[in-house]
Amino acid sequence: MLDLSNLKRSDFNYALPEELIAQTPIEPRNHSRLMVIDRDTGEITHDRFYNLCSHLKKGDCLVINDSRVLPARIYGERESNGSFIEFLLLEQRAQNVWEILCRPGKKAKVGTRFVFGGGKLTAEILEVLEDGNRVARFFCDENLFTVLDEIGQMPLPPYITEKLENKERYQTVYSRETGSAAAPTAGLHFTEEQLSDLAEMGVNIARVTLHVGLGTFRPVKEELVTEHKMHSEFYVLPPETAEIINKTKASGGRVVAVGTTSCRTLESVYQKFGKIAPDSGSTDIFIYPGYRFGAIDGLITNFHLPESTLIMLVSAFLGYENTMRAYNVAVAERYRFFSFGDAMLILPGARAE
Repeated sequence: MLDLSNLKRSDFNYALPEELIAQTPIEPRNHSRLMVIDRDTGEITHDRFYNLCSHLKKGDCLVINDSRVLPARIYGERESNGSFIEFLLLEQRAQNVWEILCRPGKKAKVGTRFVFGGGKLTAEILEVLEDGNRVARFFCDENLFTVLDEIGQMPLPPYITEKLENKERYQTVYSRETGSAAAPTAGLHFTEEQLSDLAEMGVNIARVTLHVGLGTFRPVKEELVTEHKMHSEFYVLPPETAEIINKTKASGGRVVAVGTTSCRTLESVYQKFGKIAPDSGSTDIFIYPGYRFGAIDGLITNFHLPESTLIMLVSAFLGYENTMRAYNVAVAERYRFFSFGDAMLILPGARAE
């Protein structure tokens, strides 16, 4: 029995063979496997993502995160001597001013200038932060995002070692608001055709934006879960989304969050107002077992790293024992794990009628 008053990081560990970590996205997008779990009983069935329609019903609502990943990894050289540098843009501080990770860091002192893309982009270090990150100002003739689209690479998670041939495969088909340092990966399974089919059958599609920070990959270092400090991320819940969700609730439909980022956005707003309402701001909500959900009824998510805040969130929603059992089944059944891996659908009750 899990002790909710003394949750440990190690409670969320599981054995994962390295060969189950998906290195490349599956084609077509929606041909990934789908583990369907009854939230009430923990019963598990196996399907494919392209059959998602059969598990939803008219009047349900899918909440998607339309954040778009910034190709934020750039390679360049020091202006003075041509020595190599790598930047990873983390968070925008002001117009063309960003907090960055850089390596080798010893080269990036205040006032040092760097050149990227053969001169299309230059940068100057403005500040060295306590954690070793830097603040840099960028200079370019075009819009910075346009230049990054041209010369930048996707900031793939460290467990993906294969080169991504098509940058769009680390974007959802509905992405439009640039600002994430990582993809909201539960949405990578959807095709435009599948979203159209869902809308035609009467499933509402509602958008939120949460710009995913690299903190999503930071390991939980404290052994006591409650001592972990979550990173903060910017979100927007628009008025039309609040209206769709509230109508769904009022008519008895189910609100299904696509991904932990959509879930965290909805639950952040619910915790703030006691209901779903239009809002924007920053959230550092940390969801782990014992949390009482107020906004969502279902969740689509991928299979997450051991001891991560993401598996803790899933455990809070599905129940700890059911979650760990589902992960063990996924390993035994050779599911594909993490960002380019397979998906899990958690819903109350059995199959939709």
